[in-house]
Amino acid sequence: MPTTGQRVDPFRNFNFLVELEGIAQASFVECGGLGSTTEVIENRQGGDNTTSYKLPGRTSYSDISLKWGLTASTELWDWRQQIVIGAIVRKNGSIVVFDLDNSTEVARWNFVNAWPSKWESSAFTAKGSDISIDTLVLAHEGLTRV
Repeated sequence: MPTTGQRVDPFRNFNFLVELEGIAQASFVECGGLGSTTEVIENRQGGDNTTSYKLPGRTSYSDISLKWGLTASTELWDWRQQIVIGAIVRKNGSIVVFDLDNSTEVARWNFVNAWPSKWESSAFTAKGSDISIDTLVLAHEGLTRV
């Protein structure tokens, strides 16, 4: 009987860390929006009326959404306020995934030239006991997996 390869389990999505240049924010509860899309350009060639050829066009990157529990820290709020007053401050960062023991880095995505395009807080209600969640959306100019 032939031997099979070593079993490879997928990484868990709860063991992650967000690094932002110069900002020491506590842990995030959610990080989403890692993605890219390349436009498709259809091109027909003379004499071939039945086929259109598809070429890659411009690549764009999805905004990254970060969510965390509201604390006394104002670092992310202050960064967003710089954008509001017109002082554009861009930062590089990373999303890092760790193994189950939280000891070894298993995946990393680096993003460049990010700036906060949106901030939002969750609704406050006296009817529940949930924590208040802040959301920051980052526009950026590139994403690589290293």
